[in-house]
Amino acid sequence: MAIAYKINTPLHSKEVSDMFIRSGIKRPANDLDRIQRMIDHADVHISAWDGEKLIGLARAITDFSYCCYLSDLAVCKTYQKRGIGTELVKVLREHLGDEVSLLLLSAPTAMDYYPRIGFEKIENAFLIPRIK
Repeated sequence: MAIAYKINTPLHSKEVSDMFIRSGIKRPANDLDRIQRMIDHADVHISAWDGEKLIGLARAITDFSYCCYLSDLAVCKTYQKRGIGTELVKVLREHLGDEVSLLLLSAPTAMDYYPRIGFEKIENAFLIPRIK
């Protein structure tokens, strides 16, 4: 079966939490209320599906005209290395258009991945970290 990519299809915290856990990404997966707020307040999300099973997600905050923060890019471990993350970013970029830059913060373990899918490493960013 082919992987289906959907833009802003309704998502529920339990399925997203399960996918986060299966992907290995560090997110507050046990806090379903927080996960639902993360989904509800994102401006756009692209989801990847194998039938009825959520297997990947790109979740972003954007103004749709100048900049976009890609806050989550996650794919279940059993589906990784099949181009799903690359396709999630491609669909997001097509949805946003050429005027919008895409920015993300990488986990240390993914620093080699992002340049392979078209991101440039930059040195001019700043962070005030979350408390929890």
